[in-house]
Amino acid sequence: MYHDGSMHFTEEDIAFIERRYEKVHFKKGETILHLGEKVDHQYFVFDGCLRTYLTSKSGKEHTIQFAIKNWWISDYIAYFSETDAVLTIECIKDATLYKISRESLEEIFDKIPKTERFTRKKIERSFVSLQKRILANLSQNAKERYVKFTRDYPNIEQFVKNYHIASYLGITNESLSRIRKEIRNK
Repeated sequence: MYHDGSMHFTEEDIAFIERRYEKVHFKKGETILHLGEKVDHQYFVFDGCLRTYLTSKSGKEHTIQFAIKNWWISDYIAYFSETDAVLTIECIKDATLYKISRESLEEIFDKIPKTERFTRKKIERSFVSLQKRILANLSQNAKERYVKFTRDYPNIEQFVKNYHIASYLGITNESLSRIRKEIRNK
């Protein structure tokens, strides 16, 4: 029997759940989701790194999220509202993902109702994380946000471009370089 915190799943439950997920692989540079596409999947990152970003009307990219091992990723605005993608998801390090469709997730919820609680808990953690990020952007200086970023995404800097990190933090590349230099010189 599988045990996750207070949640227990039988081998039959696990087999049913596993059959609903599809293992997919993406290479660095591949786009997983394009702006304007229909969004009916969520992705669990088994390995690799992905980036979700918004492209402004002027063409500037704004990084919204990085997803590393054991994280979930999708365009949740489009996924939950059943609209077309407003974000793009790209693979920035070769990745192995498990994708699940909305329909398959509903099948799991129907057959194994306790999975809804598990999913609700995941969504609650994501919501808290998002609010913390918003509050940090409003109340912390760039250096504090960068330090938090390095804690939240350990070792990510080795395969993420500097301008992606700067975009995520809402700062320029020059500011990112200056912050890194300050930290190194301490």
